[in-house]
Amino acid sequence: MPTQQRISLQREIILAELRKAATHLTADELYDRVRRHLPRISLGTVYRNLEQLAEYGEINKIESAGESKRFESDTRLHQHARCQKCGHLVNIMPPVQLPDTRLLFLPDFTVTAAHLEFSGLCHACMTQSEK
Repeated sequence: MPTQQRISLQREIILAELRKAATHLTADELYDRVRRHLPRISLGTVYRNLEQLAEYGEINKIESAGESKRFESDTRLHQHARCQKCGHLVNIMPPVQLPDTRLLFLPDFTVTAAHLEFSGLCHACMTQSEK
């Protein structure tokens, strides 16, 4: 991992918009917000900066199979609950303790990370399905 990160105006605005967000944003959602400040910025630039910010540990990248990547500025250890209907994510605080991966027997495989995500229905989707 590189030790020095170049701080550009684009990156500062992307990070500021992500920090203002009350939700976990996709790159497209963040792109729409950043364009208010930088109308000529490209979606590729937003993606590239988000990936670099995640690589440097300044933001979290949330990836689930079949779902769009989402990004958040809260880098504290925590898990997420995802609504099965709308995809909305909420943070689980305090975090749930992850299983001890040292107890796994996986020949020719080294576990480097574990992710735990819960799924269900958010309040808005539950209310909508009751109608």
